Amino acid sequence: MAKSRKTQPDRDRPLYMISVAAELSGMHPQTLRVYERKALISPQRSPGGTRLYSESDVERLRLIQQLTQEDGVNLAGVMRIIQLEMEMERVETELEAMKEQASDTERRIAEEVRKVRESYRAEIVLIPRGRMAKRQE
Repeated sequence: MAKSRKTQPDRDRPLYMISVAAELSGMHPQTLRVYERKALISPQRSPGGTRLYSESDVERLRLIQQLTQEDGVNLAGVMRIIQLEMEMERVETELEAMKEQASDTERRIAEEVRKVRESYRAEIVLIPRGRMAKRQE
């Protein structure tokens, strides 16, 4: 199974024409067209309409190859696995953002507590029972 990764702009840059992407992934170009029709892969297009595949597209093709050829998963299963991986990456990104937000909130609260403590000008004074203490100014 592919490891989870953060999206990196260089990995998503369209570089390879279909013949190169097919060779890099160990597939026939027609197979890549079928996977595109089934929305398993979405190559970008050049202004002239040529399919251009990124490094992350090639990685996905290799994952599809592994799942179908080595693990015996059908294309419907592959589609579901890919959807779940995308959802997992989205949730992980959201979780990281929430952790950062919680950490920022914790720092702000600690700073507010520090300010409140600094604003205290009272000292602890022992008052014997039954007597009133006069405050010294």
